[in-house]
Amino acid sequence: MDNQIVWVDMPVVNLDRAISFYSAVLGNEVKKEAYEGCAFGLLPHANTNVSGCLIEVDESKITKSGPLLYFNVNGRIEAATEQAIAHGGSVDEPFMDMGAHGKRVVVIDSEGNRIALHSE
Repeated sequence: MDNQIVWVDMPVVNLDRAISFYSAVLGNEVKKEAYEGCAFGLLPHANTNVSGCLIEVDESKITKSGPLLYFNVNGRIEAATEQAIAHGGSVDEPFMDMGAHGKRVVVIDSEGNRIALHSE
């Protein structure tokens, strides 16, 4: 079966600040790119189409409700949480052990989005 979710456009207010935040939290470089005059931050990904990018939008488009995106920080959930806080984020829901489904921490990113950091 193919992946049901293949891409996400993550809204951000300040692209450079968000690139710094996500590079630190994910422990991988988020690359700033442009296509047809539109700048974006390309999230790290393997040899698949499952990924996304950071796109700059008006602040009114940022939300703490709606779908909760889980970001893979496998094996480094504590370090990723520390980096989130160090780069302007905050913890929204503390560490939760989900048994066979792994662990998560829900944070507010540097832009005001609610995201989950997930590890096995």
